[in-house]
Amino acid sequence: MLLDMEKIEEQFANLQIVKRSSENKEPTYLLGIDTSRTLQAEKGSLVAVLCSNGSIRVYDKERLNVLHEFSGHPGLLNGVRFANSCDRVYSACTDGTVKCWDARLASAKPVQLFKGYPSNAFISFDINCDDHVICAGTEKVDDDALLVFWDARINSQDLSTFRDPLGTYSETHSDDITQVCFHPSSPNMVVSGSTDGLVNVFDVSVDNEEDALVTTCNSISSVSCIGWSGKDYKQIYCMTHDEGFCWWDLNHLETDEPITRLDIQDVREVINVKEDILDYLIGGLYHEKMDRLFVVGGTNTGSICLLSCTAAGLTPVMSLQGGHAATVRSFHWNMQTESLLTGGEDAQLLLWKPGPIEKTSTKTDSRKMASSVHQRVRVHSNDSRKRKKKQ
Repeated sequence: MLLDMEKIEEQFANLQIVKRSSENKEPTYLLGIDTSRTLQAEKGSLVAVLCSNGSIRVYDKERLNVLHEFSGHPGLLNGVRFANSCDRVYSACTDGTVKCWDARLASAKPVQLFKGYPSNAFISFDINCDDHVICAGTEKVDDDALLVFWDARINSQDLSTFRDPLGTYSETHSDDITQVCFHPSSPNMVVSGSTDGLVNVFDVSVDNEEDALVTTCNSISSVSCIGWSGKDYKQIYCMTHDEGFCWWDLNHLETDEPITRLDIQDVREVINVKEDILDYLIGGLYHEKMDRLFVVGGTNTGSICLLSCTAAGLTPVMSLQGGHAATVRSFHWNMQTESLLTGGEDAQLLLWKPGPIEKTSTKTDSRKMASSVHQRVRVHSNDSRKRKKKQ
């Protein structure tokens, strides 16, 4: 295990910045990143980035130049996700739709619209591993916070742009549904997280919501990030808007063992990062080859911190410095190429790859100015960070 950690530390220590995105006229925070999964070497890989102005930019991965920009007008886009089998990119929208574009075309018009019900404002979503089902989470309206489902399969007999929902789950969350995440390899398994503090696991192959609910875990705080980890992805983890971290093992649902592996109310209070203070969490990274979960955090000055996650706690592994000049909001790790994409409040998209140490790129004054123009706030406003104590 120690040897594995040394390999990980060496792997990340060798990451160097090989490309920065070009400057944009309107600097925006880069809130989410995904990359195309199709193997089209002659065309090159694509990167889709969710921006704080409510749009999605599509970049060429190697050059990091903007190819297209898609807007959710009149709504704002939330989340960004490529299909697994083609270069279509999806995003939830506050106008009550999930929009789908062909990422290789410059058309401003979505190729498909998945329509919700009246008053739906979607703030989270995901598409399952076989591209058959889309699930989106809504803001709470009146007493309703819904998970809405659609059939995403492309049917040659039905070429209409609009898709109506298959149905909803309405009983299991009582506040805004901030996160939806399908299992990486089991198309029927999905986990959702909410500002009500609950993290719910569903098997959507079961007919009704009550029976589909596999388990409910309580983070006791507003959920900001969820994901799957562990061998066969039988574990789930969660981060909260006040920098808490929870980790549960679904293997123990049918045993007497507790399912909670780790529960830290505020990671900032228990982590001592060398030469730096941990200011926030960004997300999780499950390293399949090492069978190890890592937590990625950062500092307000732009350093990226990698923390190893075990049942004993979180341990700092290393920091990546000299890349960003402000808070880092998003990252995407490519297991095959061992490369890393990061985006931040300095409006920069960076590509890191393993290689010999190069001269450090100098940060321009304009980048620093761009980051200081904006208020230093997280993705969600203060009123969405409500804490809900379990009775």
